[in-house]
Amino acid sequence: MNRADRYLYFPKTNKNALLNMWMAFPGCEAFSLSSLGYLWMFKCIDELDDINIERICSDTDKTNLRPEEIDLIGFSFSFDMDFLTIFSMLEKYNFPIKTADRPENTPLIFAGGPVVSANPEPYADFFDFIIIGDGEDVNLKIVDLCKQFKSCSKTIILNNLSKIDGIYVPSVEQKFVKKLTKKLEECIYTPILSNSAFFNNTFILEVARGCSNRCGFCLASYLNLPLRFMPYQDVINALDLGIKYTNKIALLGAQLSAHPQFEKICDYIYSKVESGQKIEMSVSSLRTDSITPKILKTLIATGQKNITLAIEAGSERLRKIINKNLTEEQIINAVDIAAKEGLRGFKFYGMLGLPTESEDDIIEIVKLAAKIKNLYKGFDISFGFSTFVPKANTPFQWCGRENTKSLEEKENFLKKELHKLGVKASFSSAKWDYWQAVLSRGDRNLTDFLIDVYKKGGKLGAFKSAAKKFNINTDYYALENYLYDKILPWDFIDIKPGKEFLIKENKRLLTYSGV
Repeated sequence: MNRADRYLYFPKTNKNALLNMWMAFPGCEAFSLSSLGYLWMFKCIDELDDINIERICSDTDKTNLRPEEIDLIGFSFSFDMDFLTIFSMLEKYNFPIKTADRPENTPLIFAGGPVVSANPEPYADFFDFIIIGDGEDVNLKIVDLCKQFKSCSKTIILNNLSKIDGIYVPSVEQKFVKKLTKKLEECIYTPILSNSAFFNNTFILEVARGCSNRCGFCLASYLNLPLRFMPYQDVINALDLGIKYTNKIALLGAQLSAHPQFEKICDYIYSKVESGQKIEMSVSSLRTDSITPKILKTLIATGQKNITLAIEAGSERLRKIINKNLTEEQIINAVDIAAKEGLRGFKFYGMLGLPTESEDDIIEIVKLAAKIKNLYKGFDISFGFSTFVPKANTPFQWCGRENTKSLEEKENFLKKELHKLGVKASFSSAKWDYWQAVLSRGDRNLTDFLIDVYKKGGKLGAFKSAAKKFNINTDYYALENYLYDKILPWDFIDIKPGKEFLIKENKRLLTYSGV
């Protein structure tokens, strides 16, 4: 623990521990200290009287608990490529990567997070069990059960864990696994402030979870349904707690500004600034069609100079297909309000290679940029682009992605044309996004492939080499359009609103293009 760390709760000390646990983060400590979900899970268990829990990260040099003392290890798994660091951390502490190779006396090792909640199958041979959905409550059930059955074999413990909603045990036959959806009776906020954090000394507060937009490609929308909001007074109470310790706050949520009292929350923060309290506030993102003078006034008063807006596509046609029902008029209106209120600029987030995307859709991005630059000459805009990756349990899970060469041609066109306008643009790597797609729609046939990728260094060449070695047609996972009646690796996960609804949504959205 860094001496600069400040706990906003009271950790239990002098515990009579019945269970020793590591909460593992597949990244450096600085990133872990800015990961709200990871820290909140740690807090909930750390408050228990009889569990010794320790945070470990990829750069942890020394642990208080020795590997041979550990009963349970939980990994946060938020990004597709996290498997590389997870394997590295397992080997660092001399734990075999595959569950089948681990002796009986090794800890039970599990994972939770959006990657494994959407499709756990590529990783099923590496974890004893996997949490599907929101993990705040089930984590407590897990440690309680592991305490009760500590003297029993792993098989007995896993059989009992498989009976709990939201827990997938690959070694136990389970017809369906229900995704957990937590009722948000309490605010989730940063429980540990640290100068060592990537967002140093920043109090992060979840205001909303889920998104009602339901964009066809968006895992955050469908995995986190339904859209839920933190109660207004709980938000205010949490804010009051945070600003006792720091002047930096960050509001988190995929659909923050849809909170029915978001303007009232902004008013409260603005009143604090008006009374002389110095507050620096940032927001994860805002809906383009919900930008108001009152919201921007608060953001500007708390030091925001630029904000990010997700418009996803350049044309209204394509925005309608992906369910981003946003008109050009609404985008221009948001820029107009921002410019008048004194905001310096917007960063627009977009996606290339969306289903049915045409050359005209790409050209519309350039036209939109040119129109904004012409109307608001002092207003700075930039673009950030990624490429479409089909995600399990979304309406576009049946849609293969565009080939890498074609996507890179679109990228080069946009770089050239936006540069002419004086507009900066950044792009994710289409080559890396291809491998994300392979993992996203993967299955257990990838087990040895993933280990080989890790053993060969995890670079792009390692993925190609491993695919060739194991004769895996990776285009099947990344590029192929699937039939609706195809049995998908993740079909056993019971994620509302269900597969039939996703099929209807896919058909409805693609109908706009005449496909």
